[in-house]
Amino acid sequence: MKNVKPGKKLRRWLVWTGWVILVQFILMNISAALYAYKLTHLKDLPSEMLTHKPVSRNVFSKTWRLFTGPDFYRQPLSDTPSFPFAPLQLGTENGIAIEAWYAKPDSASKGAVILFHGMTVNKGYVLDEASVFRDWGYSVLMVDVRSHGNSAGEVTTIGYKEAEEVKVAYDHIRSSGERKIVLWGASMGAVIIAKAIADYRLQPTAAIIEMPFLSLQSHLKGRARILGFPEQPFAFLTTFWIGAENGFNGFGFNTTRYAKNIHCPVMVQYGNKDELVQSRETEKVYQAIPSAAKKLVIYENARHESLLRNDPAAWKKEVSEFLEKLK
Repeated sequence: MKNVKPGKKLRRWLVWTGWVILVQFILMNISAALYAYKLTHLKDLPSEMLTHKPVSRNVFSKTWRLFTGPDFYRQPLSDTPSFPFAPLQLGTENGIAIEAWYAKPDSASKGAVILFHGMTVNKGYVLDEASVFRDWGYSVLMVDVRSHGNSAGEVTTIGYKEAEEVKVAYDHIRSSGERKIVLWGASMGAVIIAKAIADYRLQPTAAIIEMPFLSLQSHLKGRARILGFPEQPFAFLTTFWIGAENGFNGFGFNTTRYAKNIHCPVMVQYGNKDELVQSRETEKVYQAIPSAAKKLVIYENARHESLLRNDPAAWKKEVSEFLEKLK
């Protein structure tokens, strides 16, 4: 048998290595594309999850789930306001039906607060905040963004296209004659407020944004940390596929860019123990805001959760003082 020359051995090794890298790259992209699709196409909760029955999974299904990522579910509405309210049907430009709840205070209204929830949840999750604003004398409008709660829509873009819901709700309140409008949002809800102000040149009286993520890619890094995945290349590839699958540049989805257009009084709040949105992300968003009337509030013991429920006394003090300064 003839000896293989060292040069040929090296070429064979390089070819084999190249094929291995190519296959790994293809598999990573398939996995990222599947994860991106699942994350943007929320499922309804199945009956066995509603009743807390265990779901049987064999080794193959568990392996496939690891490769494709977990399913994501739109949380069902389980609560309604304890105060009188009216359901509203709004609509986007391309006809997506958006459901909202509207309530007036018992006394003369000081203005209106429009509230936007985070990813996978719904307007029922902002009832505590809405109740406090209403008790302070504000009308409140709680909105289900597309593909969440009782609103229509098959796809969520994690805030990119949902900024239209902010405009739709804002225009509705403006058409009623209200001129003092405060926008409040948490997590994805905070991001869509910043994006709507930038995209549609909205001029709210003020904005209160809680736990905004820095960008789509940073949001996916947070999800990777929670799942125990390496942040990269997972976040990079999934960002690309979310944009590619939904017709936008995922890498251009950046909250700091939108925040540069916020000139109204604004309060930014976050929890110092937030596992999904790191403190440096929210602080970068805050620094990008050019408004002369801005304030940053940190809740030392809060995670990615309702800051009001985490520390009611601090939240009410900070937010009420902020609102009292508005003209």
